Amino acid sequence: MTDSERPTCCSRLRRSCPGPPRGLLAAIITKEKECLPGGNLFGIVVLFICAVCGGKLVGLIQFPTLPPFPPLLGMLLAGLVLRNVPYVKEAVYIDQAWSAALRNIALAIILTRAGLGLDGSALKKLKAVCLRVAVGPCTIEASTVAVVSYFLMDLPWIWGFILGFVLSAVSPAVVVPSMLLLQKDGYGVEKGIPTLLMAAGSFDDILAITGFSTCLGMAFSTGSTWFNLGKGILEVVGGMVVGIVLGFFIKFIPSNDQEDLVSKRSFLLLGLSVFAVFASHVADLSGAGGLVTLVMAFIAGITWGESKAPVAAVVGVSWDIFQPLLFGLIGAEITVSTLDPSTVGLGLAALSIGLLVRVLFTFCMVLFAGFNMKEKVFIALAWLPKATVQAAIGSKALDMARSKGDPVLEKYGMNVLTVAVLAILVTAPIGALGIGLAGPRLLQKRDDPALEKSQAEGE
Repeated sequence: MTDSERPTCCSRLRRSCPGPPRGLLAAIITKEKECLPGGNLFGIVVLFICAVCGGKLVGLIQFPTLPPFPPLLGMLLAGLVLRNVPYVKEAVYIDQAWSAALRNIALAIILTRAGLGLDGSALKKLKAVCLRVAVGPCTIEASTVAVVSYFLMDLPWIWGFILGFVLSAVSPAVVVPSMLLLQKDGYGVEKGIPTLLMAAGSFDDILAITGFSTCLGMAFSTGSTWFNLGKGILEVVGGMVVGIVLGFFIKFIPSNDQEDLVSKRSFLLLGLSVFAVFASHVADLSGAGGLVTLVMAFIAGITWGESKAPVAAVVGVSWDIFQPLLFGLIGAEITVSTLDPSTVGLGLAALSIGLLVRVLFTFCMVLFAGFNMKEKVFIALAWLPKATVQAAIGSKALDMARSKGDPVLEKYGMNVLTVAVLAILVTAPIGALGIGLAGPRLLQKRDDPALEKSQAEGE
């Protein structure tokens, strides 16, 4: 190549191959300290990849006539392994501030998704049995766990209720796929049992998150008990009012005549949700952020009508991205060598007692709802699995305790997180397998001859 040809070849090469990143992107991905092993960016990427692979591997575990194992178990175990394997935990390191920020973003996304998933027309037509199944077991389990943890784990009353509301939420990530599989095969469809449990599950989660947010705000408040109680009520009322205002704001902005409306609505909804969660921490009103997000998404979904479906799909994609990070980060918070065996044992005892009371109370709630004995037993057993909400809010109290720098509060927060992780590991697989095994045996199939005969005799 002659000297006269060299500039021409170089210019063609520059035109055909894009140059290296510039600006903010270049500053982020070329920051050597953060991208090398031991850096935050390196740790986040490795954790995300391992969590995705763990979820895929667990999702491949399938048995005939049974729902698949929830992939979130693999994501949680991936983070747990990365945190506790020697040498690996030094290379895959994520700063607590980075971890807390990512978990708060994931919390905002899952709350937004929950708010959009609520059906306004179903709320109006909500049957008494659905309301009882949603409110009763959640409240009684939270109260039971609070009492048990107060006497067994030496948690203060307010922290006992924080743990109670963390554990009292059922997991839509386990219940919904299992119910859809039974519904597809025709089990329980005549009595509407899959629809009942899926609808009641959403309200159960919202009640648990609301109770958790209220107790969390009271736990970190200073002043008299009456002041803390008033502040907790203010956070609930204020969060609902701000959520309603922002929900109607999103209805009009952006306007319907704008191009790329779905992207703009999705970006604005998620942006305001994340802002509400972070701003509530800055304003020392931590309980209000989650309620703002829930109410705002619900109001926005109602005002958008049928056009909310594309926005919900975008939020769902965002959750698919942050779900591995959330469960992986939750698993990475647990260091097995530092766990107190008594905390694990007493935590499992509190969890078991709460579940037993929940199952029995759920059975009582459907006694006079028109179900036979087998269907009542199935509904009670289907209310066991816990995962998504526990991962979303289980570490929130610990993050706030760390920001206060109080070792006593940090101990309480770690106890709450430890029991939340145990609840996921124990109840998610048991719940998924229990629903899959009990459904065909306890529920009547739509084309069941015995059912058709009984209906004919009744006519």
